[in-house]
Amino acid sequence: MRDRYKICEQDGVHFFTSTINKWLPVFTSKTYFDIIIESLQFCIDSKAFQLYAYVIMDNHFHIIASSPHLSSTAASLRKYTARKILEQLKEDNKSWLLNQLEFYKKRHKKESQYQVWQEGIHPELIQTEKMLFQKMEYIHHNPVERGYIDEPEHWRYSSARNYLNDDHTIIEVDCSLG
Repeated sequence: MRDRYKICEQDGVHFFTSTINKWLPVFTSKTYFDIIIESLQFCIDSKAFQLYAYVIMDNHFHIIASSPHLSSTAASLRKYTARKILEQLKEDNKSWLLNQLEFYKKRHKKESQYQVWQEGIHPELIQTEKMLFQKMEYIHHNPVERGYIDEPEHWRYSSARNYLNDDHTIIEVDCSLG
């Protein structure tokens, strides 16, 4: 793996993305979004994970976060959410998605029948205030750019509302950086 895809400064603030394998649309109902939200909340509560901004789309999520052990926290977040997503897909009889996640699994992934997440999170160390605001703008406008909504704060699964002091947020974020 190249260095530009590794978290080199473990305690730094990073922007990263996690994408469903082959960009398949998994997050299409509250149940699936909640898997990510509950997992992020667990990381906040038990892993010294600080969440500064996020958006969850139909097939990926973006985060700005920090943690003393960000690489291992991100890895365990992805591993846990993959397992929960697969459990939910089976419970919901979403055989098409399960078949796709099985078909597109990388050959070297021997430990599982399926591959939920694409490899890597492509972390970027936030080095300047300008970069921070650019990434936050990108995150919050992601659903607007996709044509899902007109204003960033209209997307339920985003931290845009947190930065407007809206009472209808679904997870607390640390707004001290923004």
